[in-house]
Amino acid sequence: MFADEDSARFFQVVQMLQRSTLLHMGYLPDQAGALHYNLMEAREGIEVLRMFQKKTDGNLSEQEKQMLRAVISELQMQFTQAPQRHRERQEAEAQSEVIKETFTQPQDGPVEDLSSPAGDEEE
Repeated sequence: MFADEDSARFFQVVQMLQRSTLLHMGYLPDQAGALHYNLMEAREGIEVLRMFQKKTDGNLSEQEKQMLRAVISELQMQFTQAPQRHRERQEAEAQSEVIKETFTQPQDGPVEDLSSPAGDEEE
């Protein structure tokens, strides 16, 4: 896919930064399976890739230039969506904890009274 070994190595570095950035946006789990959310680190990953783009200007083939631009654009788009995804994940985890607590401690769980009021019983 790449013209030479240096191009392949360059894009290995780009891919490492891409994965790190996605990890810090909470899109990918770490090796232990945990999700992280650190937008400052994610922003720094994008900025490093943009710096690579500037510093390699004129030294990349058209295909390499397009690939780098695509990686940066995709990360920027995902960066803008990361806060909403993080909130949704937190809400889902909170709901999951409520359900888990209800099943592990049923005496403390929410109660819904399905009985009819005393005067409304059918005869």
